[in-house]
Amino acid sequence: MTTTEREHTLPATAEQAPKSSQGPRRPPLKAWLQPLLISLVVVAAFIASYVGLQRDPQPHHVPIAVTGPSLPGEVQKALGGAVEVHPAADAATARAALEHHDVVAVLGADTPDHLNLQIAGAAGNSTTSAVSHLVGAYAHGTGAQFTTEDVVPLVHHDARGLAGFYVAFGVSLAGFVLGSNVLGLAAAMRLRHRIYLLAGASAAVGVVGAILVGPVLGAAPAPLIPLMFVLALLAASAAFTTTLLGTVLGPIGLPITTLLLLTVGNATSGAVIGADLLPAGARAISALLPPGAAVRAIADLSYYGGAHLVTPVLTLAAWAVVAGTALALRPRLKGRRTAAAA
Repeated sequence: MTTTEREHTLPATAEQAPKSSQGPRRPPLKAWLQPLLISLVVVAAFIASYVGLQRDPQPHHVPIAVTGPSLPGEVQKALGGAVEVHPAADAATARAALEHHDVVAVLGADTPDHLNLQIAGAAGNSTTSAVSHLVGAYAHGTGAQFTTEDVVPLVHHDARGLAGFYVAFGVSLAGFVLGSNVLGLAAAMRLRHRIYLLAGASAAVGVVGAILVGPVLGAAPAPLIPLMFVLALLAASAAFTTTLLGTVLGPIGLPITTLLLLTVGNATSGAVIGADLLPAGARAISALLPPGAAVRAIADLSYYGGAHLVTPVLTLAAWAVVAGTALALRPRLKGRRTAAAA
């Protein structure tokens, strides 16, 4: 290199040196605001859902069977929209409806001045307490006495009826953690292998959860194999939904999944506050979200012989299958859109 060439090269290097010595540039405003706003939305939604729904629960069309020629009409007129009276031909028919979970209570008159209330403790403390309060108010207004009998009681190890809530929350959380971890494996694992991992780990979560809440802790007297299947579906619905939303929406996908499944889904599941005591909007989505469907399936298997198991199982399966299929087909659909754009 000649002297002249060195003279031309050195100034250029000197001009570039100050730029390379500068520190990282200041983060854009979005980088500051996005985590802050997401945190505020999550905490507001969590508190509003759990505290708000428990603040003043009111019964809405709680189904009760009522026997007798005139008592059904009198009870419906007195209690209005708080209950949905199902007239029953006799006490045996009414009790069968209670044991089948078609209603949550049965009201009959032993004598003109004495009412007999049969409840299903398995329907949840909030629901049975609301029904007892309503019938007590009706009896007081008519001057009658009433007694209460629990004919579908909760098991001893779930005296408060919260096992279904905690199981659904725990399995949903496990599915969320599974899905969010699989998101980070995109560079190290092929898509089909990630799908296999999601499915296999969800099945394992269902097995462990069912064994713990059933034989080990005795808090859910459900048949073990069907309970494993239900909890595996719940874990799969949470895991596949988490992975799908995280893949499609990027960083904001996980907070949305947190709000949808862990916050709103569990708060409206009907386990802590009975579904019949929730506001209209919460009642509308309660059975449609995976935690609510799982809570219904667990209770139905544990106390009602699986009488209404089909709908919640189909709901859970739909979440898992739709999310899993969308995740599997996304690369192909994305490739077609890219080819069409080109």
